[in-house]
Amino acid sequence: MRTSRLVAPAAAGVLAVAGLAGCSGDKKDAKAGGPIVVKATDTACEVGETEIEAGQVTFSITNSGSKVNEFYVYAAGDRVMGEVENIAPGLSRELRVELTAGTYETACKPGMSGRGIRGALKVSGTAASVAPDAALSQATADYQRYVNSQTAALLAKTEEFAAAVKAGDVAKAKALYPVARTYFERIEPVAASFGDLDPKIDGREEVIEEGMEWTGYHRLEKDLWTTGDISKDGPIADQLVTDVKALVEKANAEKLTPLQLANGAKALLDEVASGKITGEEERYSHTDLWDFSANLEGSKAAIAALRPALEKRSPELISQLDTEFANVENTLGKHRVGDGWKLHTQLSKAELKELSDSINALAEPVSKVAAVVAR
Repeated sequence: MRTSRLVAPAAAGVLAVAGLAGCSGDKKDAKAGGPIVVKATDTACEVGETEIEAGQVTFSITNSGSKVNEFYVYAAGDRVMGEVENIAPGLSRELRVELTAGTYETACKPGMSGRGIRGALKVSGTAASVAPDAALSQATADYQRYVNSQTAALLAKTEEFAAAVKAGDVAKAKALYPVARTYFERIEPVAASFGDLDPKIDGREEVIEEGMEWTGYHRLEKDLWTTGDISKDGPIADQLVTDVKALVEKANAEKLTPLQLANGAKALLDEVASGKITGEEERYSHTDLWDFSANLEGSKAAIAALRPALEKRSPELISQLDTEFANVENTLGKHRVGDGWKLHTQLSKAELKELSDSINALAEPVSKVAAVVAR
């Protein structure tokens, strides 16, 4: 997780809520009127409409700044309703979400950090989500079972990891660390939607700059791989288990939509591109390829759940997805060691580029899934 997802104090200064220039005062049916245009720069986030009708909404975000940007739609408590990451300067991306009546916030995050440049978004009306066909209904049920299986394993392995930390068993804790995180990384879009828990569990050291206490996996990772002194980390391990239990409860109760599955599949690949390829995520343990593999598996699970619907609506897209998933798996498979993976520091620049190119090739067809689902 990057600090871009962190919930910063309201008093945070330089990225205060910005006005939304170029906005119409009239409410708009976003589906009928086309995409809502978002103009993102290094200092502004201009959203074309701030009052819209409930239902499926498409945002078209263009980054005209010099920094890589992100765009989020938040519900109360920084609940992530939808996000688009890694919008490079000069590029445009689309985000499709389903919004019911209520008050939301939009946010651009130049440099992919901080609380973001935020603005209000009011959604009115009683339009229900577009009724999914039987295949899409089955997709959400199938994927929810996948989430439930992953959260059960996440809690069990995190408890084992925490117990090893509390026992002072550095070797065992190091061995369990990437395994426990595998289950978190597979369902990261679901976990990251809970803005209060995600930074506590998965926040990196930059959370201190955001005014938060640093806890969670990466806090323990640093101690394990830098000093090896975990004698005082018992309370941090206990807090991690408590937070994971809360996450499991929320994730298992979550009612996902087909669009959320499609967006989540793409978000997982964005996570690989922004954190795992660069070595930023696991900066102390260098176990980034465990995360890479888990993100890939999670993305594939979401697409697998949607597959019956996609086969009916866009069989050519399924063919592309199958080819590119196989390509990434084969490329990543070159770096397997026993039941695990090489460390990030053991990969050459050429090998990292090969992995990056394979992920980018897969991200292109995955980015089309949301539009197919939204038909």
